[in-house]
Amino acid sequence: MKIYTRTGDKGKTGIIGGRVDKDDLRVEAYGTVDELNSFVALASTELDLKQNEDVAEELIKIQHELFDLGGDLASVVEKRPDKMDSEMITYLEEQIDRYTEEAPDLERFILAGGSKAAATLHIARTIARRAERQVVSLMKQDETTSELSLQYLNRLSDYFFAVARVVNHRAGIKDVEYERSAVVFRESRKDKK
Repeated sequence: MKIYTRTGDKGKTGIIGGRVDKDDLRVEAYGTVDELNSFVALASTELDLKQNEDVAEELIKIQHELFDLGGDLASVVEKRPDKMDSEMITYLEEQIDRYTEEAPDLERFILAGGSKAAATLHIARTIARRAERQVVSLMKQDETTSELSLQYLNRLSDYFFAVARVVNHRAGIKDVEYERSAVVFRESRKDKK
C-alpha cells in the first residue's frame, strides 16, 4: 500500500461523506484532535510507570477515544452514529475527582511544568482547549456536530490538568504557583469537613 495518494495536491482532502478544503473548520478540528493524540502519546512515554501505571492505562484509553472523536468530527454523513458517548465524559469526571482528591489543595493558579510528563500533559491540556474552541466554531457552521464532542474536550482538558498535578505530586515535585495570582480556588478539602 502506498502512503501517498496525490489526491490532496490541490488543497482538498477526503472526509467521511465528501471532500473539503484542507483549511475547512472540520479539518482544523479533527486535525487538532490528531495533534492532541500525538501529545498524549508523548506524555505516556514520559511517565514513571512504577508511580503512574493507572495514568498510562488511562492515556491509552483516551487515545482510542480521541481517534473516535476525530472520526466523528470528520464525518458529514447525516445518519452515521457518533462513536462518542456520555459514559466517556462520566469516566473522565470520575478520574478528575479522584486525582483532585489525591493532589494537594490548590488555592492559586499554577505554572505548567514540573516533571517532563506533567509538562507534556499541560501541553495536551492547552491543545484540548484549542480543539474545543475549534469545535465551537464548527458547531456554529454545522448544527449536526455533536455536543458530546465539545463536552468531552472540555472535560478532557480538566483531566489533563488534574493528572499533571498528580504526576508531579507522586514524583515529589511541588506545583509552582503563579506569583501574582490572587486566591482563586477558595474551597478546599479542609473547608468541606
